[in-house]
Amino acid sequence: MKSSQPTLPVGNEIVRLDASDLSAAIHDRQVSCEEVMNAYLDRIESVNPSVNAIVSLRPRQELVQEAQEHDKLLADGQDMGWMHGFPHAVKDTADVAGFKTTRGFFRGEFDILAAQSDSIHVARIRDAGAIFVGKTNVPEFGLGSHTYNEIFGATGNAYDPSRSAGGSSGGAAVAVALHMVPVADGSDFMGSLRNPAAWNNILGLRPSFGRVPAKGPDVFVQQAGVPGPMARTATDLSMLLQTMSGYDPRTPLSIDSDGGLASTLERDFSRARAVWMGDLGGYLPMESGVLDLCESSLQIFEALGIKMDSQHGLPKAFGFNGNEDLWPLWLTFRHWLAGSQLYPLYYNPVTRAALKPEARYEVEGLVDGTDGRPPIGALDVYEASVKRTAMYNAFLTLFDTYDFIVLPSVQVFPFDIEMDWPTSIDGRAMSSYHRWMEVATIATLLGVPAISLPAGFNSEGLPMGIQVLARSHADLDLLQLAHGFGSVDTRSGEGLTRM
Repeated sequence: MKSSQPTLPVGNEIVRLDASDLSAAIHDRQVSCEEVMNAYLDRIESVNPSVNAIVSLRPRQELVQEAQEHDKLLADGQDMGWMHGFPHAVKDTADVAGFKTTRGFFRGEFDILAAQSDSIHVARIRDAGAIFVGKTNVPEFGLGSHTYNEIFGATGNAYDPSRSAGGSSGGAAVAVALHMVPVADGSDFMGSLRNPAAWNNILGLRPSFGRVPAKGPDVFVQQAGVPGPMARTATDLSMLLQTMSGYDPRTPLSIDSDGGLASTLERDFSRARAVWMGDLGGYLPMESGVLDLCESSLQIFEALGIKMDSQHGLPKAFGFNGNEDLWPLWLTFRHWLAGSQLYPLYYNPVTRAALKPEARYEVEGLVDGTDGRPPIGALDVYEASVKRTAMYNAFLTLFDTYDFIVLPSVQVFPFDIEMDWPTSIDGRAMSSYHRWMEVATIATLLGVPAISLPAGFNSEGLPMGIQVLARSHADLDLLQLAHGFGSVDTRSGEGLTRM
Protein backbone atom coordinates (compact mmCIF):
# COMPACT_ATOMS: atom_id res chain seq x y z
CA MET A 1 0.00 0.00 0.00
CA LYS A 2 1.37 3.37 -1.00
CA SER A 3 1.85 5.80 1.87
CA SER A 4 3.43 9.21 2.32
CA GLN A 5 2.87 9.05 6.08
CA PRO A 6 5.82 10.47 8.06
CA THR A 7 7.99 7.63 9.32
CA LEU A 8 8.81 7.06 12.97
CA PRO A 9 12.32 7.82 14.20
CA VAL A 10 14.37 4.64 14.14
CA GLY A 11 15.35 4.92 17.79
CA ASN A 12 11.95 5.83 19.14
CA GLU A 13 10.71 2.37 20.06
CA ILE A 14 8.36 3.58 22.79
CA VAL A 15 5.90 5.32 20.48
CA ARG A 16 6.01 2.32 18.14
CA LEU A 17 4.37 0.16 20.79
CA ASP A 18 0.67 -0.62 20.61
CA ALA A 19 -1.20 0.74 23.61
CA SER A 20 -1.62 -2.70 25.17
CA ASP A 21 2.10 -3.41 24.83
CA LEU A 22 2.96 0.03 26.18
CA SER A 23 0.79 -0.64 29.21
CA ALA A 24 2.59 -3.92 29.85
CA ALA A 25 5.99 -2.26 29.45
CA ILE A 26 5.11 0.44 31.99
CA HIS A 27 3.69 -2.01 34.51
CA ASP A 28 6.63 -4.40 34.11
CA ARG A 29 8.91 -1.39 34.76
CA GLN A 30 10.64 -1.86 31.41
CA VAL A 31 10.07 1.84 30.74
CA SER A 32 9.23 4.64 33.12
CA CYS A 33 6.27 6.99 32.78
CA GLU A 34 8.81 9.80 32.47
CA GLU A 35 10.50 8.08 29.53
CA VAL A 36 7.13 7.49 27.92
CA MET A 37 6.10 11.10 28.32
CA ASN A 38 9.33 12.45 26.88
CA ALA A 39 9.16 10.05 23.94
CA TYR A 40 5.64 11.12 23.06
CA LEU A 41 6.37 14.81 23.54
CA ASP A 42 9.36 14.44 21.23
CA ARG A 43 7.09 12.79 18.69
CA ILE A 44 4.49 15.56 19.01
CA GLU A 45 7.20 18.20 18.66
CA SER A 46 8.48 16.48 15.52
CA VAL A 47 5.21 15.71 13.73
CA ASN A 48 2.42 17.93 15.01
CA PRO A 49 3.57 21.18 13.34
CA SER A 50 2.92 19.63 9.92
CA VAL A 51 -0.62 18.42 10.71
CA ASN A 52 -1.95 20.50 13.63
CA ALA A 53 -3.75 17.63 15.30
CA ILE A 54 -3.03 18.37 18.98
CA VAL A 55 -3.88 21.81 20.34
CA SER A 56 -3.69 23.48 23.76
CA LEU A 57 -0.55 21.45 24.56
CA ARG A 58 0.62 21.77 28.16
CA PRO A 59 4.23 22.74 28.96
CA ARG A 60 6.69 19.85 28.90
CA GLN A 61 7.93 20.62 32.41
CA GLU A 62 4.44 20.19 33.90
CA LEU A 63 3.84 16.96 32.01
CA VAL A 64 7.18 15.41 32.89
CA GLN A 65 6.63 16.26 36.54
CA GLU A 66 3.21 14.57 36.44
CA ALA A 67 4.79 11.53 34.79
CA GLN A 68 7.38 11.38 37.56
CA GLU A 69 4.53 11.40 40.10
CA HIS A 70 2.98 8.44 38.26
CA ASP A 71 6.32 6.65 38.50
CA LYS A 72 6.34 7.22 42.27
CA LEU A 73 2.85 5.76 42.53
CA LEU A 74 3.96 2.57 40.79
CA ALA A 75 7.06 2.39 42.99
CA ASP A 76 4.74 2.54 46.01
CA GLY A 77 2.56 -0.24 44.60
CA GLN A 78 -0.26 2.06 43.49
CA ASP A 79 -1.45 1.12 40.01
CA MET A 80 -4.12 3.45 38.63
CA GLY A 81 -5.05 1.21 35.70
CA TRP A 82 -4.04 0.03 32.26
CA MET A 83 -3.46 3.63 31.06
CA HIS A 84 -1.11 4.46 33.95
CA GLY A 85 1.27 7.10 32.62
CA PHE A 86 -0.27 7.27 29.12
CA PRO A 87 -0.10 10.66 27.40
CA HIS A 88 -3.65 11.40 26.25
CA ALA A 89 -5.28 14.26 24.33
CA VAL A 90 -9.06 14.72 24.59
CA LYS A 91 -11.30 15.81 21.73
CA ASP A 92 -11.96 19.53 22.13
CA THR A 93 -15.71 19.06 22.47
CA ALA A 94 -15.35 17.23 25.80
CA ASP A 95 -14.46 18.79 29.15
CA VAL A 96 -11.14 18.24 30.89
CA ALA A 97 -10.66 19.94 34.23
CA GLY A 98 -8.20 22.78 33.81
CA PHE A 99 -8.59 23.01 30.02
CA LYS A 100 -10.81 25.29 28.00
CA THR A 101 -13.35 23.44 25.86
CA THR A 102 -13.25 25.70 22.83
CA ARG A 103 -15.38 23.52 20.53
CA GLY A 104 -13.49 25.28 17.79
CA PHE A 105 -15.47 28.47 18.45
CA PHE A 106 -14.98 30.10 21.85
CA ARG A 107 -12.15 32.62 21.57
CA GLY A 108 -11.47 36.35 21.79
CA GLU A 109 -14.56 38.21 22.95
CA PHE A 110 -16.32 34.85 23.29
CA ASP A 111 -13.59 33.39 25.47
CA ILE A 112 -14.57 30.98 28.24
CA LEU A 113 -13.14 29.75 31.52
CA ALA A 114 -11.38 26.43 31.87
CA ALA A 115 -13.60 23.47 32.70
CA GLN A 116 -13.99 22.77 36.41
CA SER A 117 -14.58 19.03 35.99
CA ASP A 118 -14.18 16.20 33.49
CA SER A 119 -16.81 14.83 31.15
CA ILE A 120 -17.90 11.36 32.27
CA HIS A 121 -15.76 9.37 29.83
CA VAL A 122 -12.81 11.72 30.40
CA ALA A 123 -12.99 11.13 34.16
CA ARG A 124 -12.85 7.39 33.50
CA ILE A 125 -9.78 7.81 31.30
CA ARG A 126 -8.16 9.90 34.04
CA ASP A 127 -9.03 7.25 36.64
CA ALA A 128 -7.36 4.63 34.42
CA GLY A 129 -4.08 6.54 34.82
CA ALA A 130 -3.86 8.79 31.76
CA ILE A 131 -2.06 12.13 31.82
CA PHE A 132 -3.78 14.80 29.75
CA VAL A 133 -1.27 16.55 27.52
CA GLY A 134 -3.67 18.67 25.47
CA LYS A 135 -6.79 18.56 23.30
CA THR A 136 -7.37 17.29 19.75
CA ASN A 137 -8.56 19.69 17.10
CA VAL A 138 -12.18 19.79 15.86
CA PRO A 139 -14.36 21.68 13.38
CA GLU A 140 -16.42 24.51 14.85
CA PHE A 141 -18.97 22.79 17.13
CA GLY A 142 -17.99 19.50 15.51
CA LEU A 143 -20.00 20.34 12.39
CA GLY A 144 -18.87 18.68 9.18
CA SER A 145 -16.27 16.04 8.48
CA HIS A 146 -13.45 18.53 7.88
CA THR A 147 -11.44 19.69 10.90
CA TYR A 148 -10.84 23.43 10.71
CA ASN A 149 -11.75 26.44 12.84
CA GLU A 150 -10.84 30.09 13.43
CA ILE A 151 -8.86 29.38 16.63
CA PHE A 152 -6.36 26.71 15.72
CA GLY A 153 -6.70 26.37 11.94
CA ALA A 154 -7.04 23.16 9.95
CA THR A 155 -5.79 19.64 10.68
CA GLY A 156 -3.97 17.89 7.85
CA ASN A 157 -4.34 14.25 6.90
CA ALA A 158 -1.81 11.81 8.35
CA TYR A 159 -0.95 10.54 4.85
CA ASP A 160 -0.97 13.89 3.06
CA PRO A 161 -1.13 17.06 5.19
CA SER A 162 -2.40 19.01 2.17
CA ARG A 163 -5.62 16.98 2.41
CA SER A 164 -8.41 17.00 4.98
CA ALA A 165 -8.13 14.84 8.09
CA GLY A 166 -11.89 14.32 8.18
CA GLY A 167 -13.87 15.11 11.28
CA SER A 168 -15.13 15.97 13.59
CA SER A 169 -12.66 13.71 15.44
CA GLY A 170 -10.03 14.65 12.87
CA GLY A 171 -7.37 15.75 15.33
CA ALA A 172 -7.84 12.56 17.33
CA ALA A 173 -7.56 10.32 14.27
CA VAL A 174 -4.37 11.98 13.04
CA ALA A 175 -2.81 11.94 16.51
CA VAL A 176 -3.37 8.17 16.72
CA ALA A 177 -2.30 7.49 13.15
CA LEU A 178 0.98 9.36 13.61
CA HIS A 179 1.73 7.83 17.02
CA MET A 180 1.42 11.12 18.92
CA VAL A 181 -0.85 9.37 21.43
CA PRO A 182 -1.36 5.64 22.07
CA VAL A 183 -5.18 5.83 21.69
CA ALA A 184 -7.75 8.62 21.49
CA ASP A 185 -11.31 9.42 22.43
CA GLY A 186 -13.70 11.05 19.98
CA SER A 187 -17.41 11.35 19.36
CA ASP A 188 -19.77 10.61 16.51
CA PHE A 189 -22.98 12.32 15.40
CA MET A 190 -22.74 11.98 11.60
CA GLY A 191 -19.72 9.77 11.16
CA SER A 192 -17.32 11.81 13.27
CA LEU A 193 -15.50 8.71 14.54
CA ARG A 194 -15.87 6.71 11.33
CA ASN A 195 -15.00 9.24 8.61
CA PRO A 196 -11.65 10.42 10.04
CA ALA A 197 -10.72 6.86 10.96
CA ALA A 198 -11.24 5.85 7.34
CA TRP A 199 -9.20 8.79 6.06
CA ASN A 200 -6.29 8.09 8.41
CA ASN A 201 -6.15 4.29 8.18
CA ILE A 202 -7.09 3.53 11.80
CA LEU A 203 -10.07 2.08 13.67
CA GLY A 204 -12.97 4.22 14.86
CA LEU A 205 -15.95 2.77 16.69
CA ARG A 206 -19.31 4.47 17.15
CA PRO A 207 -20.71 2.50 20.14
CA SER A 208 -24.34 1.58 20.69
CA PHE A 209 -26.27 4.52 22.03
CA GLY A 210 -25.86 4.55 25.81
CA ARG A 211 -22.74 2.38 25.87
CA VAL A 212 -20.57 5.40 26.74
CA PRO A 213 -22.57 7.88 28.81
CA ALA A 214 -22.46 11.56 27.95
CA LYS A 215 -23.88 14.19 30.27
CA GLY A 216 -25.19 17.47 28.86
CA PRO A 217 -27.97 20.01 29.35
CA ASP A 218 -30.39 17.37 28.05
CA VAL A 219 -30.10 13.65 28.78
CA PHE A 220 -33.36 12.40 27.28
CA VAL A 221 -33.65 13.87 23.77
CA GLN A 222 -30.07 14.00 22.49
CA GLN A 223 -29.83 10.47 21.10
CA ALA A 224 -27.42 11.06 18.23
CA GLY A 225 -23.94 12.06 19.32
CA VAL A 226 -22.00 9.42 21.24
CA PRO A 227 -18.42 9.33 22.60
CA GLY A 228 -16.25 6.47 21.40
CA PRO A 229 -12.70 5.17 20.95
CA MET A 230 -10.08 5.36 18.20
CA ALA A 231 -7.01 3.12 17.97
CA ARG A 232 -4.60 1.39 15.65
CA THR A 233 -5.51 -2.16 16.76
CA ALA A 234 -8.67 -3.94 17.80
CA THR A 235 -7.19 -4.86 21.18
CA ASP A 236 -6.42 -1.22 21.98
CA LEU A 237 -9.84 -0.15 20.73
CA SER A 238 -11.50 -2.72 22.98
CA MET A 239 -9.54 -1.68 26.05
CA LEU A 240 -10.34 2.00 25.62
CA LEU A 241 -14.03 1.24 25.01
CA GLN A 242 -14.15 -0.77 28.22
CA THR A 243 -12.61 2.17 30.07
CA MET A 244 -15.13 4.65 28.68
CA SER A 245 -18.23 2.42 29.03
CA GLY A 246 -20.66 1.77 31.85
CA TYR A 247 -23.83 3.05 33.41
CA ASP A 248 -23.89 6.45 35.08
CA PRO A 249 -26.96 7.65 37.02
CA ARG A 250 -26.57 11.13 35.57
CA THR A 251 -27.44 9.66 32.17
CA PRO A 252 -30.56 7.53 32.70
CA LEU A 253 -30.50 6.08 29.17
CA SER A 254 -26.97 4.71 29.54
CA ILE A 255 -26.54 0.94 29.34
CA ASP A 256 -26.42 -0.94 32.65
CA SER A 257 -24.46 -3.89 31.22
CA ASP A 258 -20.87 -4.49 30.16
CA GLY A 259 -22.02 -6.14 26.93
CA GLY A 260 -19.37 -8.82 27.32
CA LEU A 261 -16.71 -6.34 26.27
CA ALA A 262 -14.09 -8.08 28.39
CA SER A 263 -14.61 -11.32 26.42
CA THR A 264 -11.99 -12.67 24.03
CA LEU A 265 -11.65 -11.04 20.65
CA GLU A 266 -10.91 -14.39 19.04
CA ARG A 267 -13.94 -15.74 17.17
CA ASP A 268 -14.92 -18.33 14.60
CA PHE A 269 -16.82 -16.48 11.87
CA SER A 270 -17.71 -19.53 9.79
CA ARG A 271 -21.41 -19.18 10.63
CA ALA A 272 -21.53 -15.39 10.29
CA ARG A 273 -23.19 -13.58 7.41
CA ALA A 274 -22.74 -10.05 6.09
CA VAL A 275 -24.48 -7.97 3.44
CA TRP A 276 -22.70 -5.41 1.27
CA MET A 277 -24.93 -2.40 0.50
CA GLY A 278 -22.40 -0.38 -1.52
CA ASP A 279 -23.89 2.83 -2.86
CA LEU A 280 -27.47 1.72 -2.14
CA GLY A 281 -28.11 0.80 -5.75
CA GLY A 282 -26.71 4.04 -7.14
CA TYR A 283 -28.56 6.27 -4.68
CA LEU A 284 -25.37 7.52 -2.98
CA PRO A 285 -22.89 9.29 -5.29
CA MET A 286 -19.35 8.00 -4.83
CA GLU A 287 -16.04 9.42 -6.00
CA SER A 288 -14.37 7.23 -8.59
CA GLY A 289 -12.38 4.46 -6.96
CA VAL A 290 -14.18 4.42 -3.61
CA LEU A 291 -16.50 1.50 -4.37
CA ASP A 292 -13.80 -0.54 -6.11
CA LEU A 293 -11.42 -0.15 -3.18
CA CYS A 294 -14.09 -0.95 -0.60
CA GLU A 295 -15.31 -3.96 -2.56
CA SER A 296 -11.76 -5.31 -2.81
CA SER A 297 -11.61 -5.38 0.99
CA LEU A 298 -14.62 -7.71 1.14
CA GLN A 299 -12.27 -10.60 0.40
CA ILE A 300 -11.14 -10.26 4.02
CA PHE A 301 -14.65 -11.15 5.17
CA GLU A 302 -14.56 -14.20 2.93
CA ALA A 303 -11.08 -15.14 4.21
CA LEU A 304 -12.55 -15.11 7.72
CA GLY A 305 -15.27 -17.51 6.60
CA ILE A 306 -18.09 -14.94 6.55
CA LYS A 307 -20.72 -15.54 3.89
CA MET A 308 -21.20 -12.35 1.87
CA ASP A 309 -24.36 -11.23 0.09
CA SER A 310 -25.29 -7.92 -1.48
CA GLN A 311 -28.38 -5.71 -1.39
CA HIS A 312 -29.02 -2.67 -3.57
CA GLY A 313 -30.89 -0.26 -1.34
CA LEU A 314 -32.14 0.25 2.18
CA PRO A 315 -34.72 -2.21 3.51
CA LYS A 316 -38.33 -1.03 3.53
CA ALA A 317 -41.09 -1.41 6.08
CA PHE A 318 -44.50 0.10 6.67
CA GLY A 319 -43.82 3.78 7.30
CA PHE A 320 -40.29 3.75 5.84
CA ASN A 321 -39.81 3.69 2.10
CA GLY A 322 -36.11 2.95 1.95
CA ASN A 323 -33.66 5.21 0.11
CA GLU A 324 -36.11 8.00 -0.66
CA ASP A 325 -36.90 8.57 3.01
CA LEU A 326 -33.32 8.65 4.28
CA TRP A 327 -32.24 12.25 3.62
CA PRO A 328 -35.56 13.98 4.45
CA LEU A 329 -35.64 12.03 7.72
CA TRP A 330 -32.06 12.98 8.46
CA LEU A 331 -32.65 16.68 7.79
CA THR A 332 -35.49 16.85 10.29
CA PHE A 333 -33.50 14.94 12.87
CA ARG A 334 -30.28 16.94 12.36
CA HIS A 335 -31.86 20.40 12.20
CA TRP A 336 -33.91 19.66 15.29
CA LEU A 337 -31.02 18.46 17.44
CA ALA A 338 -28.08 20.51 16.13
CA GLY A 339 -30.19 23.60 15.48
CA SER A 340 -31.70 23.53 18.96
CA GLN A 341 -28.28 23.33 20.59
CA LEU A 342 -26.93 26.23 18.54
CA TYR A 343 -30.03 28.42 18.72
CA PRO A 344 -28.91 30.48 21.77
CA LEU A 345 -25.77 31.53 19.90
CA TYR A 346 -27.76 32.23 16.74
CA TYR A 347 -30.32 34.30 18.63
CA ASN A 348 -27.56 36.67 19.83
CA PRO A 349 -26.60 38.92 16.87
CA VAL A 350 -23.00 39.18 18.05
CA THR A 351 -22.33 35.47 18.24
CA ARG A 352 -24.48 34.79 15.18
CA ALA A 353 -22.11 36.87 13.06
CA ALA A 354 -19.20 34.72 14.25
CA LEU A 355 -20.86 31.38 13.50
CA LYS A 356 -19.67 29.62 10.39
CA PRO A 357 -22.27 28.98 7.63
CA GLU A 358 -22.65 25.32 8.61
CA ALA A 359 -23.83 26.30 12.10
CA ARG A 360 -26.23 28.93 10.79
CA TYR A 361 -27.59 26.40 8.29
CA GLU A 362 -28.59 24.03 11.08
CA VAL A 363 -30.49 26.70 13.02
CA GLU A 364 -32.09 28.26 9.96
CA GLY A 365 -33.28 24.86 8.79
CA LEU A 366 -35.04 24.50 12.12
CA VAL A 367 -36.63 27.94 12.47
CA ASP A 368 -36.97 29.06 8.82
CA GLY A 369 -36.87 25.86 6.79
CA THR A 370 -34.38 24.84 4.11
CA ASP A 371 -34.21 22.92 0.84
CA GLY A 372 -37.75 24.04 0.10
CA ARG A 373 -38.99 22.70 3.42
CA PRO A 374 -40.98 24.75 5.97
CA PRO A 375 -39.78 25.35 9.55
CA ILE A 376 -39.70 22.25 11.72
CA GLY A 377 -42.42 21.99 14.32
CA ALA A 378 -43.30 19.54 17.09
CA LEU A 379 -45.52 17.49 14.78
CA ASP A 380 -42.69 17.18 12.24
CA VAL A 381 -40.36 15.92 14.95
CA TYR A 382 -42.89 13.34 16.13
CA GLU A 383 -43.61 12.12 12.60
CA ALA A 384 -39.88 11.85 11.92
CA SER A 385 -39.45 9.82 15.11
CA VAL A 386 -42.20 7.46 13.95
CA LYS A 387 -40.47 7.11 10.57
CA ARG A 388 -37.16 6.51 12.32
CA THR A 389 -38.81 3.73 14.31
CA ALA A 390 -40.09 2.20 11.08
CA MET A 391 -36.57 2.36 9.67
CA TYR A 392 -35.25 0.58 12.76
CA ASN A 393 -37.89 -2.14 12.38
CA ALA A 394 -36.91 -2.60 8.74
CA PHE A 395 -33.31 -3.16 9.75
CA LEU A 396 -34.34 -5.56 12.52
CA THR A 397 -35.65 -7.81 9.78
CA LEU A 398 -32.32 -7.52 7.98
CA PHE A 399 -30.43 -8.36 11.16
CA ASP A 400 -32.52 -11.54 11.47
CA THR A 401 -30.46 -12.78 8.52
CA TYR A 402 -27.18 -10.91 8.76
CA ASP A 403 -24.68 -10.30 11.55
CA PHE A 404 -23.09 -7.36 9.74
CA ILE A 405 -24.14 -4.66 7.28
CA VAL A 406 -21.26 -3.24 5.26
CA LEU A 407 -20.98 0.14 3.51
CA PRO A 408 -18.20 2.56 2.54
CA SER A 409 -17.21 4.76 5.47
CA VAL A 410 -17.06 7.88 3.31
CA GLN A 411 -18.26 8.78 -0.19
CA VAL A 412 -15.08 10.61 -1.25
CA PHE A 413 -11.35 10.38 -0.65
CA PRO A 414 -9.66 13.07 1.49
CA PHE A 415 -10.08 16.39 -0.33
CA ASP A 416 -7.93 19.51 -0.48
CA ILE A 417 -7.51 21.04 2.97
CA GLU A 418 -8.39 24.48 1.58
CA MET A 419 -11.88 23.32 0.57
CA ASP A 420 -14.78 23.84 2.96
CA TRP A 421 -16.62 20.75 1.71
CA PRO A 422 -17.26 18.89 -1.57
CA THR A 423 -19.94 20.69 -3.55
CA SER A 424 -20.39 17.79 -5.97
CA ILE A 425 -19.58 14.10 -6.25
CA ASP A 426 -19.32 12.40 -9.62
CA GLY A 427 -21.14 15.32 -11.22
CA ARG A 428 -24.00 15.32 -8.69
CA ALA A 429 -24.41 18.54 -6.71
CA MET A 430 -24.40 18.36 -2.92
CA SER A 431 -27.32 20.29 -1.43
CA SER A 432 -25.62 21.03 1.90
CA TYR A 433 -22.30 21.01 3.71
CA HIS A 434 -22.93 17.47 4.91
CA ARG A 435 -24.82 15.79 2.06
CA TRP A 436 -21.57 14.15 0.94
CA MET A 437 -21.55 12.30 4.30
CA GLU A 438 -25.02 10.79 3.88
CA VAL A 439 -23.68 7.24 4.11
CA ALA A 440 -22.87 7.93 7.77
CA THR A 441 -26.45 8.80 8.72
CA ILE A 442 -27.76 5.24 8.70
CA ALA A 443 -26.04 3.98 11.86
CA THR A 444 -26.84 7.21 13.70
CA LEU A 445 -30.56 7.02 12.93
CA LEU A 446 -30.62 3.36 13.94
CA GLY A 447 -28.63 3.92 17.13
CA VAL A 448 -26.60 0.78 16.41
CA PRO A 449 -22.85 0.32 16.77
CA ALA A 450 -20.71 0.92 13.69
CA ILE A 451 -17.00 0.61 13.11
CA SER A 452 -14.70 1.88 10.37
CA LEU A 453 -12.09 -0.64 9.24
CA PRO A 454 -9.17 0.23 6.93
CA ALA A 455 -9.94 -0.73 3.33
CA GLY A 456 -6.63 0.31 1.76
CA PHE A 457 -5.26 3.15 -0.36
CA ASN A 458 -5.96 4.57 -3.79
CA SER A 459 -3.29 5.28 -6.41
CA GLU A 460 -2.52 8.62 -4.75
CA GLY A 461 -1.79 6.93 -1.42
CA LEU A 462 -5.00 8.22 0.20
CA PRO A 463 -6.76 5.91 2.68
CA MET A 464 -10.35 4.71 2.64
CA GLY A 465 -12.38 2.61 5.06
CA ILE A 466 -15.46 0.45 5.17
CA GLN A 467 -18.02 0.84 7.93
CA VAL A 468 -19.68 -2.18 9.44
CA LEU A 469 -22.96 -2.00 11.35
CA ALA A 470 -24.14 -4.59 13.88
CA ARG A 471 -27.39 -4.98 15.78
CA SER A 472 -28.00 -2.78 18.81
CA HIS A 473 -25.71 -3.55 21.80
CA ALA A 474 -23.57 -5.94 19.69
CA ASP A 475 -20.43 -3.82 20.12
CA LEU A 476 -18.39 -6.92 20.96
CA ASP A 477 -19.21 -8.43 17.56
CA LEU A 478 -17.60 -5.44 15.86
CA LEU A 479 -14.51 -5.60 18.05
CA GLN A 480 -14.13 -9.28 17.25
CA LEU A 481 -14.56 -8.56 13.55
CA ALA A 482 -11.93 -5.83 13.74
CA HIS A 483 -9.57 -8.27 15.43
CA GLY A 484 -10.12 -10.88 12.74
CA PHE A 485 -9.94 -8.28 10.01
CA GLY A 486 -6.56 -7.11 11.22
CA SER A 487 -5.13 -10.63 11.21
CA VAL A 488 -5.75 -11.36 7.52
CA ASP A 489 -3.35 -10.53 4.73
CA THR A 490 -5.54 -9.71 1.72
CA ARG A 491 -2.79 -10.83 -0.62
CA SER A 492 -2.42 -14.36 0.74
CA GLY A 493 -5.04 -14.92 3.43
CA GLU A 494 -2.22 -15.62 5.89
CA GLY A 495 -2.20 -14.20 9.39
CA LEU A 496 -0.42 -10.98 10.24
CA THR A 497 0.92 -10.02 13.61
CA ARG A 498 -0.99 -6.72 13.59
CA MET A 499 -3.10 -4.44 11.44
